[in-house]
Amino acid sequence: MDFDVVVAGAGPVGLMLAGELRLRGVSVLVVERLTEPSDTIRAGSINVPTAEACDRRGLLEKLAEVHAHIMEQMAAFAGKPAGGTPPGKLAGGPPPRRLAGHFAGLWELDVDRLDLTDPDFQAGPAAMVSVVPQQALEQILGDWATKLGVEIRRGVELTGCTADESGVTVELAPSGTVRAGWLVGCDGGRSVVRKLAGFDFPGTDPVITGHQAIVELADPEKLPKGWNRTPVGMLVYGPGPNRILTVDFAGPPADRDAPVTPAELQASLRHVSGTDVTITAVHSATRFTDNARQASTYRRGRVLLAGDAAHVHSPFSGQGLNLGIGDAVNLGWKLAGAVQGWAPTDLLDSYTTERHPIGAWVLEWTRAQVALMRPDALTGALRDVITDLMGTRDGNTYFIKKIAGVDRNYDLGGGHPLVGKRAQELELADGTRLADHCHDGRALLLDLADDAELRELAAGWTDRVQVLTTTAASHPELTGLLVRPDGHVAWAADTAGDRETLATALNRWFGVPVTVAVS
Repeated sequence: MDFDVVVAGAGPVGLMLAGELRLRGVSVLVVERLTEPSDTIRAGSINVPTAEACDRRGLLEKLAEVHAHIMEQMAAFAGKPAGGTPPGKLAGGPPPRRLAGHFAGLWELDVDRLDLTDPDFQAGPAAMVSVVPQQALEQILGDWATKLGVEIRRGVELTGCTADESGVTVELAPSGTVRAGWLVGCDGGRSVVRKLAGFDFPGTDPVITGHQAIVELADPEKLPKGWNRTPVGMLVYGPGPNRILTVDFAGPPADRDAPVTPAELQASLRHVSGTDVTITAVHSATRFTDNARQASTYRRGRVLLAGDAAHVHSPFSGQGLNLGIGDAVNLGWKLAGAVQGWAPTDLLDSYTTERHPIGAWVLEWTRAQVALMRPDALTGALRDVITDLMGTRDGNTYFIKKIAGVDRNYDLGGGHPLVGKRAQELELADGTRLADHCHDGRALLLDLADDAELRELAAGWTDRVQVLTTTAASHPELTGLLVRPDGHVAWAADTAGDRETLATALNRWFGVPVTVAVS
């Protein structure tokens, strides 16, 4: 084999996956048809699970620096001091609220109205980092993957792939053919890998045309800041300088693949805003629709899909980038196990089992927002009802949980209520946090009761599972916690001596031990 894994696509999802694989000693080639990272405007924020995934790999500080810088720019645009109200109704009105995202352009969600007794909310530094544009995240992940030894070839197009029982032959232009054990398509919504490998892609057709761009305006005062519903769709101006977004319900574009021209942007902006505002320069522009589709499985033999290659939808609420990062961290350690031969037979199939339902939910979440943006009177009445619901404590909490991604749990079975959930943000006895011990990509077993028998039991998996004996004053009820490399709890115990269920979890997720513990 030339490589253990070939990853098609050097966007954030492909780079995150490549880094996860390389952490565990897997040889990875990333191929990208673009010669340089794209500067086209894309996603503008990350959710809590994405920030936590980066925290577990030691990248949170870099994300926090980007977040702080962007928040300063947004505050200056809104005419408010840094650290003030995030984007929404950016000027005028009542005293600032700590806004927490939007649903269909309704900016009624307030951090101060959260039910913080909800166990899905955890205090921690990752929860404080959100405003990170996709380009910045891609740069950080690219630097990380390169330092780990991932080979990235740009200006290389994947033109063919043939899979058999032992691997995949990948055809690359202009560099020729490589042989790999596995191929993962992280190559976007028009994925070549998905099409070549024969994945089906059912879903719903688009009804809108959207544009997002960074532009210069001759008369910016003609546009109201924030999100605005108009007689034909939605207009967004901000939250940063020169950023516009339009949503037109006149139908999908005639040619989805045609370059976005200044004339097209000008026409769209004037039509949706109802003004004669003039664009004088275009720095970055993209066109989007609400085409919503999902592969019925994320694996066909030795070919897998992640990110937009596996699911596409409209960009509202910023779900797509985060959904793809979740795919990457779920798949990385499982595929590494398959490469290295320790993975249980059904481990790789659990990737689809766990991630497909979350992808399906995101498609429904974005479809609902498109429906709620329609510019008719009946939809306007429904928006008033949703606004009232957001104004309640329970409704506010429900929407924020969904947008922040803090309820992304897996049904892993097991009797403990923490199993399947994101790991608790634990501060440990030596002042470190749980995430500080996850940088090498192994699972983490916390021995919180100084249990020698537990450590002896886990000794056969130390190549895959790090064992740390410590205490956590914030959760004195816990005696042990097994956290998978993707940050989800595989086993937890509140009493010492619960070792039979630990052995079951270790075998289920990390295969047979290298050595058998002696009782």
